[in-house]
Parts: sequence; structure tokens; C-alpha cells
Amino acid sequence: LSSHQLHREYLYPTSMRAIRAHYDPYLQTRHRVEQLKQLGHSVDKVEFIVMGGTFMALPEDYRDYFIKNLHDALSGHTSNNVAEAVRYSECSKTKCVGITIETRPDYCLKRHLSDMLTYGCTRLEIGVQSVYEDVARDTNRGHTVRSVCESFHLAKDAGFKVVSHMMPDLPNVGMERDVEQFIEFFENPLFRPDGLKLYPTLVIRGTGLYELWKTGRYKSCSPSALVDLIARILALVPPWTRVYRVQRDIPMPLVSSGVEHGNLRELALARMKDMGTECRDVRTREVGIQEIHHKVQPYQVELIRRDYAANGGWETFLSYEDPEQDILIGLLRLRRCSPQSFRPELKGGTSIVRELHVYGSVVPVSSRDPNKFQHQGFGMMLMEEAERIAREEHGAYKLAVISGVGTRNYYRKMGYELEGPYMIKRLE
Repeated sequence: LSSHQLHREYLYPTSMRAIRAHYDPYLQTRHRVEQLKQLGHSVDKVEFIVMGGTFMALPEDYRDYFIKNLHDALSGHTSNNVAEAVRYSECSKTKCVGITIETRPDYCLKRHLSDMLTYGCTRLEIGVQSVYEDVARDTNRGHTVRSVCESFHLAKDAGFKVVSHMMPDLPNVGMERDVEQFIEFFENPLFRPDGLKLYPTLVIRGTGLYELWKTGRYKSCSPSALVDLIARILALVPPWTRVYRVQRDIPMPLVSSGVEHGNLRELALARMKDMGTECRDVRTREVGIQEIHHKVQPYQVELIRRDYAANGGWETFLSYEDPEQDILIGLLRLRRCSPQSFRPELKGGTSIVRELHVYGSVVPVSSRDPNKFQHQGFGMMLMEEAERIAREEHGAYKLAVISGVGTRNYYRKMGYELEGPYMIKRLE
């Protein structure tokens, strides 16, 4: 494929690297790992994001080939199938700590979720764009908002972290209606994602929207109004949600209308200061970001618990934080699944840890540095509290973890064993 044959949305630097490697997953991985090493990065941990279209819509044999080669590129082993590739990847020096797959609600059904679990996938990015049915219809999404809610429910009940793509400034919405949809998105238990990518609408030549824009039937927000809109959205984000991105990484010459600044998040955060509001999402508060931007380090660290209902289940967001300075050191997402949970390993009396993450400098697995926050025991303490809540409050007799393939041995040290795609421990 040449770049102009790619879907118009997927003109990322990542896509360009894929083209250079002729879409060979093994070569893409090897080249990127070597490149990162040459830049001086520690590459003992790798997270894959399978992006650029709906991966789960591709034929099964191609998907298996692709995932097998991602794992083999880390381990150096030549596997016969995905299961073998995953087994060798578990012991690889460069560990796969997670795989994220981009998908759509209509490719996020039980069979797709089960396939993704066998790949070692731990996080889904689901294209939502809008919570309004009329907007989903007008933008030819090809699925309903109800199917979005159903996919969130199924995915979380299987243990996945759910990140949604949202697109402010779509045609026929307007600023106030945009703000209202984000209030709905964060407060309605049918939605409540774990993470968010905010992609303000871009007009790109060759799209239907380009024709609307050219004939004056669509007009993008002014740059200043867009900064205002993003600032208002960021002020609504709950402390358990992470905003991964605030604009698409698309070269500006390809954009006819839309975002004019390359640092939209930075501008929105500055505007929030003027408005007297603040962004309390996971990323803004994490210890590494606070250290870099504000030169502040945590002083008084304590365990904080936040509970909320979401997607038919009960979520507990546990974190170690310095509440005085609003700095986040580590987090854990614990879910008491709904009775509709479809995975046999999670039926009847099983709770699941959907995420465990300690922030700060990346420390090679099994090493310690007194000034770095990963591997200082915060992860272990969060797991102990999750086990206590599952046993005493959920009445669970098992706790499952959806674990990156390369971090399974970490859970084995805590008494967890592999059962299907999950690490599971019997609770005494």
C-alpha cells in the first residue's frame, strides 16, 4: 500500500514506519526496539498498540500470524502458533507488559474478546466519537450508541481496560452540546471509560467532511474556542480516568481545517488555570509528570479508595497518592463483575484486577532504585488490599488478574497461577 491508499485517519509516523517495514510485524518490532535502544531508552518492557483500522475485522489466520510475530520478535523464538509464541514471550528478556488493540463496538463481541485474551491483549481502544445517536447516524459510524454501552460492559466483564476515542466539534453538535455529552460520558454508569483519547475533528482532503467544509456546510471551531472546549472537557474528567491523547499526530500540511496548534493539551491546561479549574485525570497527577513539569516529589503517601458503579459491575479504584500535592504513585482497578460475565474462569464468586500500574521511572523488572517509584512495594500493597476487598466485601473465593504476558511471573511470586488467559489466586 502507498500512503495515499491508507485510510485518511491513519497518517501517523507509526503508519509510515509500518510502510517502511512493508507491514511485517516482526521487522516493525525489531526495528523499533533497536531504535529506542539507540536513543538511550531502557527496553526491558514493551507495550504494543495494534492501530490503524479494525484489527479484529481481519481474517483469523492473518491476525494469528501478526500477533505470533510480535511475541516472537521479543523472544527471538520462531513459534508454530500464538499459544507457543505467548509461552516463550513470558520468559523473554524484553517483556511484553501489554497489548492494546483498536476496535469498534461491532468487533468487540464475545468471540472477539476471547480471541484478544489469547493474544495477551489487556486494553481495548474503542472508537465511540459521540454519545448522540443522531451524530453516530450522520457520521456513518455503522453502529448504535447502545452497542457502545454493550461493548463496554462485555469488555470490562472480561477484565479489559477500556479506552474510548471521542471526537469533539463534529457537525451539528456545537460547544454546549459537546460539553453535555462529556458530562453524560463520565457520569452515566453505562459509559464511564478507564481512558480517553480526545481527537477534535479534522478536515482532511478526500473525505466526505471535506466536501461539507468546502461548500460551507461545516465550519470548524475557531482555535481559541477549541482550546476553551478542551479545557471545559478536561475539567470534567474523573480522577480514575486517564486522558492518553488530546489530538491526532497527523502532519499539519494534510489538514485543511481543524486543530491549528500542535500543543493543544498544554494550551487547554493553561486556559484552565485562567478559568480557576483543574484537570485531575490520571496522567496529569502521575508522579513522573509532576516531577518533570513542577519539580515536586511526593512527601506524605497514603492509600486512597474510590468506588463507583460502571457497566453492570462495581469498580474500586485504589491508589497510592500524596493527597496534599495531588500526586499519584500507583493505581489498581478492581471489578466485581456483573452476573452476565461470559468467561468461564470469572463465573460465580470471582473478582478481577483489570489494571495494576505504578508510575515513575521505568525500573528493570526485579531491580530496585531508592529514588524510583516502580518496584518499591506499592504494587504488592495494592494487590493485598484488592485481595482483602474481594474476599471480605465481594464475598469472592477467587481473584483474577488480566496480566501482560511478560508480567505473569510477577503474579506467580504472589501465589497466582495461570488459568486460561488470566492469573488466578484462590482466596483463603
